[in-house]
Amino acid sequence: MKLQWIMAAAAGIAAAPGFAAGGNFADIGDPEAGKSAFSQCQACHVVVDEGGNTLAGRTAKTGPNLYGMIGRQAGTVEGFRYSKSIVLAGEQGLIWDADTFVAYVQDPTNYLREVLGDSKARGRMAFKVRKPEDAANLYALIRSLGPSLDD
Repeated sequence: MKLQWIMAAAAGIAAAPGFAAGGNFADIGDPEAGKSAFSQCQACHVVVDEGGNTLAGRTAKTGPNLYGMIGRQAGTVEGFRYSKSIVLAGEQGLIWDADTFVAYVQDPTNYLREVLGDSKARGRMAFKVRKPEDAANLYALIRSLGPSLDD
């Protein structure tokens, strides 16, 4: 199931205009366009580096700080209370990369249900990014703002 979900998300992204040819998801999206898309995310999320500098967002603390999330195991920002489902997905190997991020932000709860094979799995993120290109642009922005473990 997990592979089918990721493949479907990847196919949708590869078909969208403006993405790298051949589905090279590490290079998808436009960080500048991601700034505009992030305006919806900043109600809950912020990107603050280790020096305390706010790189994106305001002072939101409903969601975890997104600094350095690319390449990191899901559900592991110290001091943040995640849902049991996202923690379990991380423990089972969910790592934030272009494929997982883009699929997750478009339907967080359904994504966790598919990945975990559990129809009762739930995340705490209720917001859904409607357009695959917005999701890809958000990924590009977050990747551009901090270290990523996938480099």
